Amino acid sequence: MQGSLQRIIIGLSFFVVTIVTAVVGYKLAGWSFLDAIYMVVITIFGVGYGEVRALDSPQLKVFTMLVIVAGTSSAVYTVGGFIQMVTEGEITRALDARRMTKSIESLDNHVIICGFGRIGYILARKLKKSHQSFVVIDTDDDRIELAHAQGFWGICGSASDENVLLAAGIKKARVLATVLPDDATNVFITLTAKELSPSIFIIARGELPSTEKKLKLAGADRVVLPANIGADRMAHMITHPTAIDFLEGEEGRMNLNELLGQMNVQIDELVITPDSPFAGKALSDMEVRGKGAFIVIAIRQQDGLINSNPSHSQLVYPGDTVVVMGHRGDIPKFAQNYAMRREIRYRGAKI
Repeated sequence: MQGSLQRIIIGLSFFVVTIVTAVVGYKLAGWSFLDAIYMVVITIFGVGYGEVRALDSPQLKVFTMLVIVAGTSSAVYTVGGFIQMVTEGEITRALDARRMTKSIESLDNHVIICGFGRIGYILARKLKKSHQSFVVIDTDDDRIELAHAQGFWGICGSASDENVLLAAGIKKARVLATVLPDDATNVFITLTAKELSPSIFIIARGELPSTEKKLKLAGADRVVLPANIGADRMAHMITHPTAIDFLEGEEGRMNLNELLGQMNVQIDELVITPDSPFAGKALSDMEVRGKGAFIVIAIRQQDGLINSNPSHSQLVYPGDTVVVMGHRGDIPKFAQNYAMRREIRYRGAKI
């Protein structure tokens, strides 16, 4: 691109010098300024209306031939620069698109973000910060250009189109987040995504509380209502301002992290497998065998329902995930003794 721009500048400069030199030459031959300009124009651009005055000297004829050669060559050289610039731009865009397609095809266990508005942009930045691979889909060319400028992989198209979702690698994706401001579109995207990849985990945005049920019926595993979240946060700011300030502040998070670290505390997820000795039994049985090494703080059932305050008598079944908090060394040992699978570990401020 830089070479083509330089070529255009050189060509235009030579073209201007040719015109100025030709006008001065005809002026020196005794022609008027208007006649000189007119002669240069019809000569360089090959109009062929005929000479303004007779070229009665060999020197003037040779000068005119040089004007024709120099003017035509510089014009062709400049036009070639423009063509080169356009061609290079098209080739560069084609190569970038090809490279992006290849990169998306190589992704596995990634996230698909449908919609690159305010929420989509924030979500993309958070995922990039956590080194999670993802692809952005949006119908707006400018938003996709913005995504590319930020270093994100992006596809311009409708996420409700099966071909677009396939191009985004939905068959190998782990999570799809549809965060468009239109509830009907989010429902349709959820239906399409579940049809293409029944096992994919879908997080859907809902503007109206009544849409939550529709999104879940369509196949969404989680529904986020930004309005409700915003209202709850404002309520906490009003009712618990000191606690919010402490936890949001950098010093507060560091203190919390240090405190949990000093206590050697962590939060783990223990998955109940079909052959687990705790399958079909109450939580109290797990806590008794744990001998006080941890406490159960939540259960995520197989259907996705989360009970954040389970009773000791609640039964757990294969596919359920028990969230426990305890000492770092005790929980892995307990999971190993009872052949339980640990999925995710949270430490310190990550909880």
